[in-house]
Amino acid sequence: MSITGALSNALSGLTATARGVETTSNNVANALTEGYARRELEVAARNLGSEGQGVRVVGVRRMIDMTLVGDRRLADAGTGNRDTRAAFYQGLADTLGDTGDGSLLARISSLSSSLVAAASRPESTARLQNVLDAASALARGLNQASDAVQTARQDADSSIASQVDQLNTTLARVKDLNAKITEVRSVGRDASALEDQRQTLVDSIARIVPLREVQRENGQIALFTAGGAALLDGRAAEFGFTAKPGIDATDRLADGALGGLTLNGRPVRVSGETGLMAGGSLAAAFAIRDELAPQEQVRLDALARSLVDRLASPSVDPTLGFGDAGLFTDSGGAFDPADEAGLAGRLSVNVSVDPSRGGDLWCLRDGLNATSAGPSGNATLLNAIGAALDARLSASTGGIEGAYSLAGFATETVSLVSSALLSADEEASFAAGRRDELHALELGDGVDTDQELERLLRLEQAYAANAKVITACDQLINHLLEM
Repeated sequence: MSITGALSNALSGLTATARGVETTSNNVANALTEGYARRELEVAARNLGSEGQGVRVVGVRRMIDMTLVGDRRLADAGTGNRDTRAAFYQGLADTLGDTGDGSLLARISSLSSSLVAAASRPESTARLQNVLDAASALARGLNQASDAVQTARQDADSSIASQVDQLNTTLARVKDLNAKITEVRSVGRDASALEDQRQTLVDSIARIVPLREVQRENGQIALFTAGGAALLDGRAAEFGFTAKPGIDATDRLADGALGGLTLNGRPVRVSGETGLMAGGSLAAAFAIRDELAPQEQVRLDALARSLVDRLASPSVDPTLGFGDAGLFTDSGGAFDPADEAGLAGRLSVNVSVDPSRGGDLWCLRDGLNATSAGPSGNATLLNAIGAALDARLSASTGGIEGAYSLAGFATETVSLVSSALLSADEEASFAAGRRDELHALELGDGVDTDQELERLLRLEQAYAANAKVITACDQLINHLLEM
């Protein structure tokens, strides 16, 4: 080998080790950067004919296991879905309570206890007031539970709108990065930083919709949902959704009262096992708005109806006529069986027994439609109201079957919410554990500063060795010149 060849080899070695130091230092600097993929310098022997001509830099490779990343993204979507469902049931459970003060069951128990106390001394205005206060508290408890359900639906609707905007914006940014990565690669430059940005964006999409990434030519990627819908393949998909302010218990997607999701202008099914967008936080928001919350509203309305019907019968209060409102009313009037949706939110105590609204407490003792106070010691109506609350009546709604007292009906309602919350928490914990395990495995392929520093020492030695070759070549040339 000639001196010139040796010098060329050494210079190529210096160039490669310098690039290696640059890559290693970049790894160390980004050891704690979220979404950063470790880089490795790819080099290959440079040959000219049968002779070695040093080393050449092939490029910089991102060290990442895309199969593992894909599984972790699916786990992210599952976690987002289960966490959203669990949060809904937790909020409803907090509103209904369990058995403590202020819970729905405690309010029913308080009404029953106040009726027993009032029946023992029906002439006591204070005890009649306690009955009114307990009845009002029970009505407010059902109102609050209904409000919590409808607030959850409204929040879910707003969340859908926000997530759809995020999807459209992020997909457009990924499309732009695809183009930039192709452009950078076409001129032989390293596009790893742009690929890191793109991966972070795709990760944010994966929390909303479970997806798979497919590699395309020139460094581009295509994105598809786990259900098979194309999100990005050359062009970015366009999602559409119209939010509705002020959702009430009667609003349903099937009736056109609520907005559905569209993909490139066409309606797309979100929920269900066969939904194209099923599995992420977006699907969970749709499920809460259109399935889970309406189901809970049906149960609350059935409980409210049971309460209204029990005390609106002339067999309980002989002063009532057919169709008259009982102790509990639908927004102050008689309940219409054809208008049960949202009853729990409209429930109120009959104004005739409320002195603050022009009524009389003695109507609790003598009858809601009584024209004058009767014997102060008559506890017949108070006992009848208590017996009506304790009567076991048949129920068939929202998974509740059988004959129950009002307290038993409420217990079943609260129990179903608690069971759903327990199941949702277990599923959320499992999903989170799976995601964390996959994330830990993914981090195992990340930057290890000890290994990087060890690699830096080797690069330093290689740089010094190549520099030594150049020094030797310089000395050889000087000897020639001195001859």
